[in-house]
Amino acid sequence: MNELAYDIIGDIHGCYEELISLLNKLGYEQQKNGAFLHPQGRKLAFVGDATDRGPDSLKVLMLLFAMEDANQLFYSPGNHCNKLYRFLKGSQVQITHGLETTVEEFKQLPKAKREQLRKRYIRFYEALPVYQQLDNDQLIIAHAGIREDMIGKPLQKKIIVFVLYGDITGEKLPDGRPLRRDWAKQYNGTSLIVYGHTPTKEARFKNNTINIDTGCVFGGKLSALRYPELETVSVPSL
Repeated sequence: MNELAYDIIGDIHGCYEELISLLNKLGYEQQKNGAFLHPQGRKLAFVGDATDRGPDSLKVLMLLFAMEDANQLFYSPGNHCNKLYRFLKGSQVQITHGLETTVEEFKQLPKAKREQLRKRYIRFYEALPVYQQLDNDQLIIAHAGIREDMIGKPLQKKIIVFVLYGDITGEKLPDGRPLRRDWAKQYNGTSLIVYGHTPTKEARFKNNTINIDTGCVFGGKLSALRYPELETVSVPSL
């Protein structure tokens, strides 16, 4: 078995039941410690945005914490991860665009559990790289993508913003979301970039980039990209 075989999962957004269904379909087995491992040594990777909008954000986080504790987590944080981090650190953030569902779940916890989760998530988030460079940099996992000239460069604010939000123009759409350029159209690098952030009906293959966010929380499906096979595996939204 290729020890550099990954299953890269799109934006989960609190869709825990679909995540478990997808992991089962991919052949992962849950261990006593809560982590999911593959009998053939494949690794799980994620494009970020595990929480918000869906019904079970905290259950998804517990699964990710178990994976991290087992040293089995490859996770590239997204804009929702960053906003939850800022909220739990006590920063002023707008509790909108799905964060309200996670905050509601959080508030239902007993006070001691809330504080425990708050500290655990902050530790979790601060340990994450901004994006993953895997398989000798042949595979890059970045939440909203990354330009070729940014890969491997010292982290600057503009790189972090690009990875979290995509190629934003500074303008806003009518619903308040930022207007984004289609960076993948211009990409011509040799590293395969797997990303999410912008829901598409089917996984989108473009110029050695693959968008694996198939909009599970919006009634689409939760998808994984099998690497290096470049096959997609999906389960429908419940």
